[in-house]
Amino acid sequence: MTPKLIKEKIFLKDGKYIKIETGQLAKQANSSVIIRMGNTILLATVVISKEEKEGVNFIPLTIDYREKYSAIGKIPGGYLKREGRATEEEIMTMRLIDRVLRPIFPKNFYKDIQIMISLLSYDKKILPDVLAGLAASSALYISEIPLTEPVSIVRIIRVNNSFVLNPGIEQLKKSSFELIIGGSNRSIIMIEGEMKEISELELLKAIKYAHKHIKYQISAQKRLRKKIKKNTLINLNKKEDKNFFHSKIIKLIKYNIKKLYTKCYNKKKRNDKLENLLKKVKQKMPKDSENEIKYYFNELKKKIILDLIFKTKKRLDGRNFNKIRDIWCQVDFLSGIHGSALFTRGETQALSTITLGSSSDVKKIDSVIEQDQQKFYLHYNFPPFSTGEIRIVRGISRREIGHGNLAQRALKNILPSNNPYTIRIVADVLESNGSSSMATICASTLALMDAGIPIIRPVAGIAMGLIINKSTGEKIVLSDILGEEDSWGDMDFKIAGTKLGITACQMDVKVECLNHEILAKILLKAKIGRLFLLSKMLKTIPKPRIFLKPHAPKIYAFTIPKSFIGAVIGHGGKKINDIQNETNTSILIEEKNNLGRIEIIGKKKEEIKKAVRVIKSMIFIPKIGNIYKARVKSIKEFGVFIEISKGLESLLHISEINFHPFDRLEDFLKIGDIILVKYLGVDNGKMRFSNKYLKYETKT
Repeated sequence: MTPKLIKEKIFLKDGKYIKIETGQLAKQANSSVIIRMGNTILLATVVISKEEKEGVNFIPLTIDYREKYSAIGKIPGGYLKREGRATEEEIMTMRLIDRVLRPIFPKNFYKDIQIMISLLSYDKKILPDVLAGLAASSALYISEIPLTEPVSIVRIIRVNNSFVLNPGIEQLKKSSFELIIGGSNRSIIMIEGEMKEISELELLKAIKYAHKHIKYQISAQKRLRKKIKKNTLINLNKKEDKNFFHSKIIKLIKYNIKKLYTKCYNKKKRNDKLENLLKKVKQKMPKDSENEIKYYFNELKKKIILDLIFKTKKRLDGRNFNKIRDIWCQVDFLSGIHGSALFTRGETQALSTITLGSSSDVKKIDSVIEQDQQKFYLHYNFPPFSTGEIRIVRGISRREIGHGNLAQRALKNILPSNNPYTIRIVADVLESNGSSSMATICASTLALMDAGIPIIRPVAGIAMGLIINKSTGEKIVLSDILGEEDSWGDMDFKIAGTKLGITACQMDVKVECLNHEILAKILLKAKIGRLFLLSKMLKTIPKPRIFLKPHAPKIYAFTIPKSFIGAVIGHGGKKINDIQNETNTSILIEEKNNLGRIEIIGKKKEEIKKAVRVIKSMIFIPKIGNIYKARVKSIKEFGVFIEISKGLESLLHISEINFHPFDRLEDFLKIGDIILVKYLGVDNGKMRFSNKYLKYETKT
């Protein structure tokens, strides 16, 4: 018997719609849904553990998103011929989904939960990552977890001054900005964006437009749940003996916490004292309740600190709400590389280095969704010593991928369009106490300027925070937040841009509290902070260096007619190898846009100029109908190879030679003879010449 299919539709513009289905697939999971839009199809499943996870004070949520190559009718490459570990693009999608779902869970939910989303079919006109967010929320909302309401994610771009919702990859390339926005009915929860210097007002308009469409998708999820009529919900166990732990711990820590956070502004010293205080608390509490002690210690510490901030109107390090921490910068910090800069803001420090390469150093992307080559990429490293911790480093973390992607998006649109280099930035966080990704953007901007890259405008980044008084509803916006303010605050909004506008942003909230009015206030304060940061940075290096560093590679790129590629390379690569050896350069040749693109890389300008002269001397572009002198280079049965100009050889076919057809070519022509030829044009990418009815010159 075929299981009953339950479905719901979300109608969009131009007759398009999204279909949500459940009831037929993956029925061993707690819940599952299929999302369809065009030919893009995703499956999302939710599995919840039966028992609570011991020893955790957070939601043990795991998101796994995978794109199957079969979705585009392609077999994976490599030896195994199957999908392997998650790509950076898949990890970014997992992070997006996690960030929008986590705030809607009940606080005391401690069961393991795994949400798996698979791309089963891909339509190039419909990107799947935001639909994966809708799929995850839909599957979660019809499960047994008692969520207050669902969420959803949309992508919005602007093309020709009009907003486009959930565009395809080709439309994305034409847009002036790209925003991925997640939210609930009441609030925006998550934002991820890349822009070309747009204003705060433009960003707000886009967020409002997106939120309206998010609400449509939430309504559809609610209609689907009503059709299922699932009433069984998980009972959430509250922490036992709350009053006992609460009253006992508050007496032990209240005075010490207040004293500590009003007199000690150094993060490391404060953490050491907090650790000692926690040890003392544990000694005076039941020995078998360590997890509960830690939980209430942190919860009460947070409450005491927030009460203190609202009362004193001062922050943990003594600043007012708008003040940015002390800044110092240094460029050319590492003199032996192509470009470097150190940026320090309070107790957060980032060191960025620039490496310049050729087109052979591009980052190649070959995923299910995208095949591309990136000439600019940024790698972000967050070692454990930056927070004074000991941790085994097991490859790149999801956090490092996400923060690196944000910094890369903030900087990519301020690079010059005619930049011949592949640029790799490596950003190492040496010390962290809040907004290390924004410090990375500042350090990387300075490093680009130090390397002599003529960026359009410098970029700075700032992290904004929000704290809410739950009893009075008072909201305080914080500029340049600390790590602890990020941890126990209600929002983290990272905004990067130039003096003219925003280039990237990333926002996460922990509670559904964010309306458009507070967003406008945050963006205005962020702009003031960003301009302040730029003024500080420009005192260190006011503009990009005019020249590259002496040890940086020099690149000169130009194009030649496609028909000359073979002439420059020569038989078996002999000519190009001779030029490289003679000029001490590296030469790359590729066919691009029906032309031959030549890239010459060297350490000295004189050597590059010499290589350019040699190649250009080989390029002789004849005019159709003109007659030229040519030297016979070799004789074959099918014709002779002639040299029209130095380095430019072509075949003169036997049918185009002026001689009696019964004669032998060897008797008629000799190597070294000079003959007259007429240029007929290009046929199948090859130049054609004729000697018919033309006289011979004297032999050399």
